[in-house]
Amino acid sequence: MSSHPPIPTRVVLLAGPSGSGKSSFAARSGLPVLCLDDFYKEADDPTLPLVAGSSDIDWDSAASWDTETALAAIVALCETGRTNVPVYSIATSSRVGETTLDIERTPLFIAEGIFAADIVERCRELGVLADALCLRGRPSTTFRRRLLRDLKEGRKSVPFLLRRGWRLMREERGIVARLSALGAHPCGKEEALGRLAAAAAGRCVKARA
Repeated sequence: MSSHPPIPTRVVLLAGPSGSGKSSFAARSGLPVLCLDDFYKEADDPTLPLVAGSSDIDWDSAASWDTETALAAIVALCETGRTNVPVYSIATSSRVGETTLDIERTPLFIAEGIFAADIVERCRELGVLADALCLRGRPSTTFRRRLLRDLKEGRKSVPFLLRRGWRLMREERGIVARLSALGAHPCGKEEALGRLAAAAAGRCVKARA
């Protein structure tokens, strides 16, 4: 239960495995979008975690993400309609600039990223949460979509992308279960659209039992 008074603007947190279609879904929603991937830590950060048994940085661990700065940006958007956002290069694992996101008086916006579910409870406590969703699909489809995207954008080396891709495909069902346990409702895109409409209308949708 939130101890804060209601805030006119609220956020829908959109989580899901890497490659599940979060960015494209958010873009098609027509709502303002805050990309949470822009809040990754930089490659020289000594707190970055490693994949167990390897020298690869674990970019799928929430420890690779600047949680507090991302949360502050969400709160600023809810309270003022405006915030500064880092411009992050995944290829170089570094912040290469800064931009301003201005949603003016829009009552609802989406914050999307693989770590969105990690701040569900914090957003609820702060009184800014409208809903939390986790997009899910077939692991094989997610694998293909993720690999094609990452190769096209040159995000990392090909060997790294293949190692990460196979690992995430094997772990995908567990990833969805974890995001659900954190408070993000697992659903397909059609149900997600319905919940967005309900959030925009100010209604709270309960997760299915």
